[in-house]
Amino acid sequence: MTWFDRLPRRAYLLIGLGLIAATAAILLAMGRVPICTCGTVKLWTSDVLSSDNSQHIADWYTPSHIIHGFLFFGLLWLVARRLPVKARAIIAILVECAWEIAENSPVIIDRYREATIALGYTGDSVINSVSDISFMLLGFFFASRAPLWLTVAIAIFFELFTGWLIRDNLALNILMLVHPLDSVRAWQGGA
Repeated sequence: MTWFDRLPRRAYLLIGLGLIAATAAILLAMGRVPICTCGTVKLWTSDVLSSDNSQHIADWYTPSHIIHGFLFFGLLWLVARRLPVKARAIIAILVECAWEIAENSPVIIDRYREATIALGYTGDSVINSVSDISFMLLGFFFASRAPLWLTVAIAIFFELFTGWLIRDNLALNILMLVHPLDSVRAWQGGA
């Protein structure tokens, strides 16, 4: 039995909440807005090309964050399966928090603007980033309990559905950040 196993569930909860709160504080210090500058908080926003995108609780990129949770669970099961699920969840939160901070840095925001269809992207609101982390955690815990085939089927469905509906998804997002293709950008723009 390791010290990870002896930590009470409450300790993991406090560590996770602390990481999320620290991320929110860092994002605020970076100049991110707490909520949409429109002054409202919406549960859902559907217009990918509007200034509301990435400013509210959920949007068409929410499935990507759920898939992050699926992937983090799978990877951590492969490399750290001896750790309790709660400890692996903390690692997943840490990685997602780091991504939310990086994603809202000027370097990544500029990269999104130049390499993807997100021409007017200004970064996420803090509430959107915290929601993204929460949706990742939802995906992580779903993957920890669901059969592998179901998790994979849902991930494929999310990717195909958002790819069809908004011409973007997690795979395309990664591709366009790492190695942008003019043909993909043209297709995403509706050409």
